[in-house]
Amino acid sequence: MSSPAVTTTPDTEVAVAEKILVQRGFTALPVIDEDRLAGVVTEADLLADRFPEQPHRSHATVGEVMNPVARTVDIDTDATRIARLMLDTRVRCLPVMDRGKVAGVVTRRDFLRALARPDAKLAEDVTRRLSVFPPADRWIVDVADGEATIIDRYASEKDHEVAVVLAESVPGVIRARCYVGEVEHERKRS
Repeated sequence: MSSPAVTTTPDTEVAVAEKILVQRGFTALPVIDEDRLAGVVTEADLLADRFPEQPHRSHATVGEVMNPVARTVDIDTDATRIARLMLDTRVRCLPVMDRGKVAGVVTRRDFLRALARPDAKLAEDVTRRLSVFPPADRWIVDVADGEATIIDRYASEKDHEVAVVLAESVPGVIRARCYVGEVEHERKRS
């Protein structure tokens, strides 16, 4: 998610919105009117305005070309649900709301960036999150193709459930599983 949100207003000139998108490398901007989300303007909207079907119908402001917002997601929405919503509705970006205010924008590119992270980096991040459960050598983490395998030296089902939740909260981890493995811990020490 790009945050804090870079926004525009309905009365912003189309050319200004184009410059913001190009300079920031964004594909869309939330449009804010009187402190509320009024819509989203995308690069496709701006291109369509530059090359209208009827030659003399070019618009001057974002408000004339933007899409009214039909969907948003809450800042606490699970990434899997956001991805599924984007795929099912074929939207490329969604404004992310926090108590009625735009907190940022999540795009398909954000998901691709997360999925493209190397497994070794994902394993480091999972291990860092699991470090809240001492001792430090309690966990062995391996990630292959985005799937995390966590080996715990202790047989605590509740801790294993928490470990899976923590691992799956790491951007790029698709799925996690956790099990007891004293043998693996002994091999690691040798």
